[in-house]
Amino acid sequence: MLTGKCHCGQVWYEIAGPVRQVVECHCESCRRLTGSVWHAIGARLVDATITDDKKALTWYRSSEKVERGFCGYCGSTMFFRRDGADSITITAGSLDQPTGLHLMMRIFTEEAADYAADSSGDSVPGYKGYPDMRMFAIPEE
Repeated sequence: MLTGKCHCGQVWYEIAGPVRQVVECHCESCRRLTGSVWHAIGARLVDATITDDKKALTWYRSSEKVERGFCGYCGSTMFFRRDGADSITITAGSLDQPTGLHLMMRIFTEEAADYAADSSGDSVPGYKGYPDMRMFAIPEE
């Protein structure tokens, strides 16, 4: 089971099922939201339990079909969800360590900031834009 929380601890979660490994996103939206790059995992909604006793979790509609969740107390960026999806994306930085996870791909590399580290020599696949949605599938048990 993976667990995590926001910086102040007002919002926390548990993931009881399998997760998609870490994706690194360089799109302009993620960069502006995080101040850097977005690292995130994916989980099925039925496997995720989010606890928010003080109603700190706030959802921001970042596009026509997408919402991003953050802690209204400390501002930690935590979640990303598409309308109607059966999964949720969770910021890898909010996970409790150790995670045992690994970076599986980089996306929107064409939009990477000019100061981003050169990753051309490593073995992690990179995509100039958004790859086929099947690449984001959450594995079966």
